[in-house]
Amino acid sequence: MIGSLVLAGYAAIVGFAVPPWLARARWPLRAPRTAILLWQALTASFIISVALAWYHATTSSQHLHGLLGTAERWLGGPHVAGASPGGGFAGGAEGVELLLPVGLTALWPASWFVAISVSARRRRRRHAQLLRLVGRPAPELGAVVLDHDTPAAYCLPGRPARVVVTSAAVRSLTPAGLRAVLAHERAHLRGRHHVVVAASEAFARAFRVLPLARAARTRTAELLEMVCDDRALRTASATALARAIGEVAAGSSPRSAFAAGGTAVLARLRRLLRPSAPLGSAARCALLLLGAGAVTLPYFITCGPVLG
Repeated sequence: MIGSLVLAGYAAIVGFAVPPWLARARWPLRAPRTAILLWQALTASFIISVALAWYHATTSSQHLHGLLGTAERWLGGPHVAGASPGGGFAGGAEGVELLLPVGLTALWPASWFVAISVSARRRRRRHAQLLRLVGRPAPELGAVVLDHDTPAAYCLPGRPARVVVTSAAVRSLTPAGLRAVLAHERAHLRGRHHVVVAASEAFARAFRVLPLARAARTRTAELLEMVCDDRALRTASATALARAIGEVAAGSSPRSAFAAGGTAVLARLRRLLRPSAPLGSAARCALLLLGAGAVTLPYFITCGPVLG
């Protein structure tokens, strides 16, 4: 019972207290990739801690392992004698008992992920069929040109993946701006960002009232745009990219596609025109270790090997 209460408290901290702090932080603008990994680590940590809390609330085992087991051992608690000398789980039966809460807790967001992915794939397939009818392949651009009076650009994941740009964007953008926009869209495809977005959307739908779920979905989408902006800066200047984003910001894109305007346009423009120094390697490593610790700590609280 103690283990389940501790894990439930940890899940509450991760799900309710941490997201506002991370959402207000300024460092993610300097290291968007690291920030995305940290958001994903927090979502994984929440699922693991809820599953283990369920396990410890329902298991018939009367002993604790991990950090709580170590504390009981130091304090001479009554459960120490029951702890297995090798640490970890007492036996195979306990491992089987763990599979049910872990499996069911993970199955809920996983089912949403499958449903979202299937629906998005269906929409992308229909849009790809439409592009074959009305789009004009432009091999020199590596894109499909769609006749439209509004400047817009987006990418459509799939097989084959496509970058789509409107004829108005081709006319209005400078050569450097057009290269930057196309590089931005190719970065989405190369990084398979639609999978990351589907995962964050699935977690948000599975846990609708959870601040972590809402913040992770919003921030992940914004940070992915910044990751692609950084990629585009390898082929264009910040000024050219910022002007291109401003040009295509008003353009619309189909669902399940990434638009060059994307989300948080003003934040992206400020980041491009008033850049900050990238986050140092030591700070990035520390944040990645923090994310890894968030994922593994629930296990070591109650299930890990007894220390000392």
